Amino acid sequence: RQTFDNLWWEYQSILNYKTLNDLAPMYLSSLLTRYNLSRSLRSQNSRLLVVPKIAKSTKGRSFSHLDPKLWNSLPESVQGSDPLSQFKCRLKTYLFSRTY
Repeated sequence: RQTFDNLWWEYQSILNYKTLNDLAPMYLSSLLTRYNLSRSLRSQNSRLLVVPKIAKSTKGRSFSHLDPKLWNSLPESVQGSDPLSQFKCRLKTYLFSRTY
């Protein structure tokens, strides 16, 4: 049985994946920004997102603030999955192992 927290993580993570891979509406793409380092590092994860500062009006509950935090917390093996079906499978495995 899935918890509400896992269902929310799953939904938001799939939405992020689709947005980053141009499978979601364009207006969502404009809300997320990829994190780019000014110098190259061997351990650099090119799939990270910029987490914007919290706006007082939303108190950190906006899509553009919460989703990058959630996405950045996923393991690189999940973030880098391709195609979507493999991403979903790895995401569910990760969420299950995190819960149990």
